[in-house]
Amino acid sequence: MPGVVEADDLGTYVVKFTGSAQGRKALVAEVIVGELARALGLRFPELVLVHFDPSIADEEPHQEVRDLHSASAGINLGMDFLPGAKDFTLEVAETFPVDPLEAGRIVWLDALTVNVDRTVHSSNLMVWPTLGIAPPRLWLIDHGAALVFHHRWDATEPEKAYDFRHHALGHYAPDVRAADAELAPRVTEQLLREITAEVPDAWLADEPGFATPDALREAYTGYLHARVRASAAWLPTDFPTREELAAEQALRAAKSQQGRPKWLQRVPDLHGKPAAEQDGAVHLG
Repeated sequence: MPGVVEADDLGTYVVKFTGSAQGRKALVAEVIVGELARALGLRFPELVLVHFDPSIADEEPHQEVRDLHSASAGINLGMDFLPGAKDFTLEVAETFPVDPLEAGRIVWLDALTVNVDRTVHSSNLMVWPTLGIAPPRLWLIDHGAALVFHHRWDATEPEKAYDFRHHALGHYAPDVRAADAELAPRVTEQLLREITAEVPDAWLADEPGFATPDALREAYTGYLHARVRASAAWLPTDFPTREELAAEQALRAAKSQQGRPKWLQRVPDLHGKPAAEQDGAVHLG
């Protein structure tokens, strides 16, 4: 449960709290993947460390929010707020232009960092700016679900490939091979060490199997650098076309509709799927 916070540097940030259910590892992933994205020239909002005093929310009426704030005293993570930004939804994607190389760079980054949470249904992409004369651009956000290997360090190999067929940019024909040739040489051990050094010690402490935060930083560096060198094994290249995605979505919606009780089939679906056919001759109750 992030919050929009005005800080004493006069900046406005989307703050993710250490006391959230996702835990500290989500914040570690945000820092490592976000700073790597920016180092590679991808658009990602600036990150800051936010020192949070829970007392500022003493008048918060919701107990759940008060509990979150109370558990988040100290250092939290802020991401620069993009005023007026809008979600990169399926509807936006129908007309928004994305160059195949830019799409390839984003897919490549996600494959490297095992970020499987940028799909056609939840893009974790924003379009900004939306006002003024500057052209709107894609911005990456929300990488807390990336780096899945850090949940079980001994269970995955750096060469492992993951399914990116339904990546949010897959239908833009991403040129992942060109992105690999361009970006892989830039992800050096030195760069990774500089990025992992940005993670606060408190978020890396007490990790089983690692004596110190620096030992854990070196594990992130070693794993990601090994994964870069093994890119030929995990490079995603098989993406469905727009037409194939539309057909899959229609089939999924039809199966969902068939699985509903008859009375529910007459209720409009307001969650993005095709609405059920209305039968005016039948009334409930």
